[in-house]
Amino acid sequence: MADPTEEMLSGFDGHDVEAVRAALDAGADPCNPVRGKAPILWLLEEYTRSDRLGDCLRLLLERGAELPDPYLTPVLLNDAPAVIKMVRAQPSILHHRTTLVSAFTSLEGVSLLHVAAEYCHFEAARALVEEGADVNAKAHIDNDGLNGHTPLFHTVNSIHNCSEPIMTLLLEAGARTDISLAGITWGKGFAWETTYFDVTPLSYAQMGLMPQMHRIEHDIYSNIRKLLTASGRTGTPLRNVPNRYLKPKRTAE
Repeated sequence: MADPTEEMLSGFDGHDVEAVRAALDAGADPCNPVRGKAPILWLLEEYTRSDRLGDCLRLLLERGAELPDPYLTPVLLNDAPAVIKMVRAQPSILHHRTTLVSAFTSLEGVSLLHVAAEYCHFEAARALVEEGADVNAKAHIDNDGLNGHTPLFHTVNSIHNCSEPIMTLLLEAGARTDISLAGITWGKGFAWETTYFDVTPLSYAQMGLMPQMHRIEHDIYSNIRKLLTASGRTGTPLRNVPNRYLKPKRTAE
């Protein structure tokens, strides 16, 4: 018989809410740590990004699980009205800093807008921006002098390009494209961890072409074009997209 706890973790992969529900009904405990980590954190640390995350998270919360930071709740549920209500009740939340493990761009010492951008939650991001969140807020710099990135960095090479609408939102709201970091660590703690040095939003977008990022070339260059335009560099040619050298050769029939 399948272990309900393992079935719950398996359901987190791909945000299969019905599989998670079945596992909970079969006895999986949403509050008891699994291999030293709360189930809700296993869910948030998945590399999957989808609209179904909120459904899985809501289910865990209904069954008694708790987030380590309650201010994260409406953002991770992509609940714009709840975000607005929370901010208007306590405007200082716009300056609140939080930390989560991220499979991609670091979420150490970040604003709620960073979190919305990382999880591709457009409605939450728009609500935060409209309520006055700083689109150029910087993440904390770590002990190695790395990171310090703005929310824009989470959007320029996101999985499935799901944060592209947020990139456009941030650029229209005044996000700077000339931010320069000493470096940034992508996927910290995961097998694909990669450290990049002397990073700007534009160079970070191009890093989406690295094989370990598994991004689509067309999406990356579309984002690059938008960043170039936002930087006032509209005449820069991109002649070899898709890259002819990388195009798979057809096999003989």
